[in-house]
Amino acid sequence: MKTKEFKTYSLTEMKDKHIGKVGTPDRDEYEYELRMDVLGKMIKSARQERHLTQEELGKLVGVQKSQISKLESSANSATIDTILKVFKALKADINFNVKLEDNFVKLV
Repeated sequence: MKTKEFKTYSLTEMKDKHIGKVGTPDRDEYEYELRMDVLGKMIKSARQERHLTQEELGKLVGVQKSQISKLESSANSATIDTILKVFKALKADINFNVKLEDNFVKLV
């Protein structure tokens, strides 16, 4: 009996096929939402490492507990200013990379 060989696909190939190629609106939206989800998880993890409740972090930042909850579940609605305040309150460094065409711009 002959065994069947299966073709394997990379994650990039699967995303290209099912979401769209890099640079298409659907792929750009997917990648953005993924980054925002990761950012929210980083905020939650840093808060928990500091042994802070959402309410306590909210007080440090000057926002309601519900805003911290929204940030942690998905940072889509957050302004950069709010994100910076959150990481400052957590005594955590955050770095942004901005790429213009083929050149990275460093924010100091």
